[in-house]
Amino acid sequence: MESLGFLRVQLFISVLLSCMFTLSTGSEMSFVTCGSVVKLLNVKHNVRLHSHDVRYGSGSGQQSVTGVTVVEDSNSYWSVRGTSDAACHRGNPVQCGQNIRLTHVNTGRNLHSHYFTSPLSSNQEVSAFGENGEGDHLDEWTVLCAGSVWQRDESVRFRHTATDALLSVTGEQYGRPIHGQREVHGMMISGSHSYWRTMEGIFMKPSETGSRDFSSPLHTEF
Repeated sequence: MESLGFLRVQLFISVLLSCMFTLSTGSEMSFVTCGSVVKLLNVKHNVRLHSHDVRYGSGSGQQSVTGVTVVEDSNSYWSVRGTSDAACHRGNPVQCGQNIRLTHVNTGRNLHSHYFTSPLSSNQEVSAFGENGEGDHLDEWTVLCAGSVWQRDESVRFRHTATDALLSVTGEQYGRPIHGQREVHGMMISGSHSYWRTMEGIFMKPSETGSRDFSSPLHTEF
């Protein structure tokens, strides 16, 4: 039942977002909240964090994660969720230093990294992993920001909790079948390649019926 609920809500969100690319619920909020569905822009390279059901031909063989310049692609939406050990209640601001998972809306796989080598730059591979929103501890990322909470207009970094690598883009481009898409990878060195900002999305307000845990798979009440 959990899997069916997750798949139903992914279909609903995919249809909604394909029609309303810049919808923002609670637009008066200045911060990113748990349960929000967002696009993340790499500030230096002007590409949005993206995934699709195309697997790497080397390394882990898991679902690839790339950067795309196209604004209107529904495969660039990610859900902000808690970890298996720490709840992330709907509408609560994401704290600087908080560990989160980013779940790819259309495939239900989590942003993931490990010690495989990335195919183009030979940095650390970043992939999408798991099923129906559940993977393992290598799906966790720490939000690095300047203040107390993650601001929507702020450039932030995401540090892979298990390996300390920073989610980065350095400009390498793929050929076929994903021609022109940029490699996304992990880097140990902090620099301008590692900063991201929220763009289009749905930003969740606190629930009127109480806090909902966004660490578990999504349900149809979303």
